[in-house]
Amino acid sequence: MVPATARSAAGRMRAPVLRMLAEVIRTQVLTLLRSPIYSIFSLALPVIFWLFFALPYAHTRVGGVSGGAFLLASFGAYAVANVMLFTFGITIAMERGRKQDLLLRATPLPPWVYLLARVVAATVFALAALLVLSVVAVITGGVSLSAAQWVTLVSRLLVGSLPLLALGLAIGYLVSPNAAPAVVNLIGLPMYFASGIFVPVSALPVFIQRIAPYLPTYRYGQLAWGAIGAPADPASTDLLWLAGYTVLFLAVTLRAYRLEESRKFT
Repeated sequence: MVPATARSAAGRMRAPVLRMLAEVIRTQVLTLLRSPIYSIFSLALPVIFWLFFALPYAHTRVGGVSGGAFLLASFGAYAVANVMLFTFGITIAMERGRKQDLLLRATPLPPWVYLLARVVAATVFALAALLVLSVVAVITGGVSLSAAQWVTLVSRLLVGSLPLLALGLAIGYLVSPNAAPAVVNLIGLPMYFASGIFVPVSALPVFIQRIAPYLPTYRYGQLAWGAIGAPADPASTDLLWLAGYTVLFLAVTLRAYRLEESRKFT
């Protein structure tokens, strides 16, 4: 039987999980902030797209709602999705290339704490990207949403981004560090265009219009457009599609992770 003093000593030696989580979140946010390329892609690029492609139509009507609000929802979806894909698709691949996973394996940090910290850090950047884009849209395009619409839009964009996060994880474990940026763009940009994020689906070729409803980014865009009152599929339908894609991409990620573990640690 283990003496009480030994049990209490073991308890004192156990790492405080919340403190570890807070520290890893801090370091992850600082790491992303200190990457100029990442900051430009996640914060500046949605604003640039807004100024070039959305601002000229901000005072028109799209789908029965303000064109500015509709396009803010579109480029807000792009901003959050891009953060999730880049955060996980590229940085995880780079960490694998630097053997940081081997270093983490030798530390007492639980893997789930590290992954959760990355998710929180990505969410912080996604919110920052949304905030910057929204401020620019309000100032330059006169976009006006009710408080309920703002809350619905932001919450839907964050919840709906889970499959994009899972897709980023899958890319991060499947491709090499050098190939990761190209793969993320090769997968992400065509999906954004084919889903109506950049160009209305009705303006796309017929065969792409037929494919669009089966893309995760299409369902993601539908969630965003519905939040500001534009015609869209029921949110429950879109969430079911996105949940299915999340499960699919997580299964791919788990398979890739296990293969990576078997190559390096067995």
